[in-house]
Amino acid sequence: MTDQNRQPLEESPEVADAVEDDVAVDAFITGGGPDADNPEFLQPGEEPTVRTGADQPWDPEDLAAAEGRDPTPENVERAREELERDGAAAIERTVP
Repeated sequence: MTDQNRQPLEESPEVADAVEDDVAVDAFITGGGPDADNPEFLQPGEEPTVRTGADQPWDPEDLAAAEGRDPTPENVERAREELERDGAAAIERTVP
């Protein structure tokens, strides 16, 4: 087949079949809930429900590891001091 006889891709039967296929993709169906195109708006004065990293208990070993440090005794002690001094703020700085 020469280039002159070649059919444009847009006019091929495969493309026509793909265009005609009007089936919804399950992964893109939100069921009408909030998403990037349909955000959920709060009423004036209403506070959002937000879950943060500090909503769960943290051990000094966990904080040291979350900061990318090996859980050596020195790093664990530093994380323990940071947790005692700063509380949840120490976690929020690392795991918002």
